[in-house]
Amino acid sequence: MDGRGVVNRVPAFVTGKKVIHMVVRKVLIVIIVVIVLLAVLLGAGYYLLTQTPPGTQGTAPTVTSTSPVSAATGVPINTKILVTFSEAMSPATITTSTFTLKRGTTSVAGTVTYTGVTATFAPSSNLAASAGHTATITTGARDLAGNALAANFVWSFTTGTIPDTTPPLVTFTSPASAATGVPINTKVLVTFSEAMDPLTITTATFTLMQGTTSVSGTVTFASRTATFNPASNLAASTVYTATITAGVKDLAGNVLAANFVWSFTTGTTPDTTPPLVASTFPVDAATGVAVNTDVLATFSEAMDPLTITASTFTLKQGTTSVSGTVTYAGLTATLRPATNLTATTVYTATITTGARDLAGNVLAANFVWSFTTGSTGPQGPAPVVLGTAGNFVILAKTTITTTGTTSIVGDIGLSPAATSFIIGFALSMDSSNVFATSSLVTGRIYAADMAPPTPSTMTTAILDMQNAFTDAAGRTLPDYTELGAGNIDGLTLVPGLYKWGTGVTFATGVTLSGGADDVWIFQIAQDLTVGNGAIVTLSGGAQAKNIFWQVSGQVVLGTTSDFKGTILCQTQIALQTGATLLGRALAQTAVTMDANAVTRP
Repeated sequence: MDGRGVVNRVPAFVTGKKVIHMVVRKVLIVIIVVIVLLAVLLGAGYYLLTQTPPGTQGTAPTVTSTSPVSAATGVPINTKILVTFSEAMSPATITTSTFTLKRGTTSVAGTVTYTGVTATFAPSSNLAASAGHTATITTGARDLAGNALAANFVWSFTTGTIPDTTPPLVTFTSPASAATGVPINTKVLVTFSEAMDPLTITTATFTLMQGTTSVSGTVTFASRTATFNPASNLAASTVYTATITAGVKDLAGNVLAANFVWSFTTGTTPDTTPPLVASTFPVDAATGVAVNTDVLATFSEAMDPLTITASTFTLKQGTTSVSGTVTYAGLTATLRPATNLTATTVYTATITTGARDLAGNVLAANFVWSFTTGSTGPQGPAPVVLGTAGNFVILAKTTITTTGTTSIVGDIGLSPAATSFIIGFALSMDSSNVFATSSLVTGRIYAADMAPPTPSTMTTAILDMQNAFTDAAGRTLPDYTELGAGNIDGLTLVPGLYKWGTGVTFATGVTLSGGADDVWIFQIAQDLTVGNGAIVTLSGGAQAKNIFWQVSGQVVLGTTSDFKGTILCQTQIALQTGATLLGRALAQTAVTMDANAVTRP
């Protein structure tokens, strides 16, 4: 009621409106809450649907190379086992549970370490001699994004009977020693003669100095190559000195014999030029290619080894990828198929724009080439690719000497030693100073101190010679091991891969019997000694150009001996009085001759 005692009555329709408004308001609130909840639930559902379990967010990592390689024989008993991945892995997942080694069914005790893209298994003691071993990387190994290997990676090898006691060598550097005009944004690269212990490749053992000032940077290692990446561009027009110390070790623990030191001078500008693929093997559109071939790509400059992988170097038959391993050394990338290719089939190889040079420049476009395999492959292993080293009949690093009346058909090359170390040839320099001639040589003579382009040509040839030696020494699955305990005198040898952990000798002769395209590779861990008057006889159409003698010791061809094939020697080749050679003498130290006839095949 009001102040006068009169009762106020609110009309019923007004009260009804208020009730309706209240109800509507509540309903709207409920609807809004429901919508919000639905949105949250839908969002959560979408998130759950679009997410995948750990380990499947992206591309699975792969194993790109191993040491020892699969099916290797004669492996030193004191070696460590190394595996390189296609990308950086989670260190916590690289353990003795995910990286194992067994002899038969017996586990081999050891420790596992990981750095960069490389894992190493170090056995607690020497491996058993002449025994099969199997290494495994399980799917427990994951990359930094949590992606696991698609499947366990398993490979086997067989040990020899002796430890490895040979020191590693530095076989290639970029920039080269004494190089000038080096781009200020370059990395510094060094390639070794064999796989190294990655834990010994660090900023303490691989240094770069400007005078007495250390250059800050990081060091990475993959395959046989170490790379120093400066933290910033180098100073212009400045001398830098790089050093690999004797602290670096191979997988058997052998150290570099001495510090390896070289210097170079920078230019004034960065490198912005894309790298090129300079040559390939097989060449584009090649036909009749051996089914057991390796596929090679040589670049115009040194590349960042971390970018040369099974992802950036591929081989396909149609749309089907060919599995294999990819390695990089010097200027050359090699793809080795896991099995023989199919006969009379077209294959396509590709280097993608993921491949970068040491300044970070990528290929301007994917480089693609194709080849066709032959109907029937030749017998024996794939031939050793000599590259530009094959242009020479004699090639050496330190000296080439002759006495007596020597006759040479083909070109001679020496590097890094100078012309003065080509002795006994009575050289006559060409007016261009690019090459020399001699009455003893049907061909040209080249040395590192001659006018351009000879110095760079010789550097490449020496590098190709070293790569060919490494290729021949690294071939696996020998057809014959320790034949004749190293004495092959009087034997007839069919095409194949032959391996000895000792030296090899024959006093009177040996016969190589096979077809014109068949191949022989002889892996000799020590010396090759050919007796006086001994003869290498070729039968059935066999050709000297398809015979490769890889010798880790020295080679001595006795007086009046008659030898055939390409000699790839890690030390000295000596042709004694009257010895003849139909082939090549490619030595990583010296070649000495005395009244010999040497003819390029």
